[in-house]
Amino acid sequence: MSLEPIDPETAVELYLADREAEVAKATLYSHSSRLGHFVRWCDEEDIDNLNKLSGRTLHEYRLWRRRDGDLAPATEKTQMDTLRVFVKWLESVDAVVDDLHTKVRSPVLRDGQNVRDVMLDSERAEEVLGYLSKYEYVSRPHVVVTLMWHTMMRTGAVHSLDVDDYDPDGQYIAVVHRPEAETTIKNGTGGERLIALSNEVCQLLDDWIANRRPDVDDEVGRQPLISTSDGRAHRSTLRGDCYRYTRPCVSTGECPHDRDPDDCDAMKYTAAFDCPSSVSPHALRRGGITHHLNSDVPKEVVSDRANVTGGVLDEHYDRRSQHEKMEQRRRYLDNI
Repeated sequence: MSLEPIDPETAVELYLADREAEVAKATLYSHSSRLGHFVRWCDEEDIDNLNKLSGRTLHEYRLWRRRDGDLAPATEKTQMDTLRVFVKWLESVDAVVDDLHTKVRSPVLRDGQNVRDVMLDSERAEEVLGYLSKYEYVSRPHVVVTLMWHTMMRTGAVHSLDVDDYDPDGQYIAVVHRPEAETTIKNGTGGERLIALSNEVCQLLDDWIANRRPDVDDEVGRQPLISTSDGRAHRSTLRGDCYRYTRPCVSTGECPHDRDPDDCDAMKYTAAFDCPSSVSPHALRRGGITHHLNSDVPKEVVSDRANVTGGVLDEHYDRRSQHEKMEQRRRYLDNI
């Protein structure tokens, strides 16, 4: 079979145009988002012709995407299943060799594996935030971890924030979907919202903006709230901040795994995720949601604040035990 050259971006555009009449807009948006990561990987790997795809390169993408997105098995399966459909479509337009889609592997989920239980509990969060407040006050990681815990925002939402999205007088921050400026948020415009902030968080943001924030614009002339000397902090930078400062040895000086910090690979700046006790932003978000629920914040309020439906909140985020839920209900009964 003679293959016809095609670049990744063009291929995805043609695929989405072909599927437009077959699937719902939400499905099309999901496929576009998932395949966007594949296009990004191809660009990083200098793959400008999909004729070059093989079982090995597809496996390399799977491993890269798992690390880059800190994916749960269920999410990884969804991403790779979409890629498999895309590769099968590529076969139909003579862009890749026949049956290549059979080499796209994805996890086989066991019962209950669609739910992750890893989270940063309230006690650990207090340790981490206490350390940052005392020893690294108004550092970028201090601002990032504080926002993730108190607002329960996803990494993409934190990444999207501009200085002007913060209203110090109204004490809130606006989460805005701006695809034209390459700062998208999950659920698109449906994820846009205003999030109220406490006095403490506002004071931190005020000090960050006034004294520590690198005064730079991003590539399109916007002023990112979370910036580095090079512009808007990359999502991987935000994830790294979370992994690095949730390593127990950083905030407590002790290692629960009996490792020597001088010899521990997880002490390297880019390898903090290798620490068994460090957690991802997703686990931080899950812990923040559970903390709010344990603090008697109504589920509807948590749902709106974190931009997650009640059903998804119950299944994927609420980590309260049945005993904890019972004791919370008991407090209401005592007032009757």
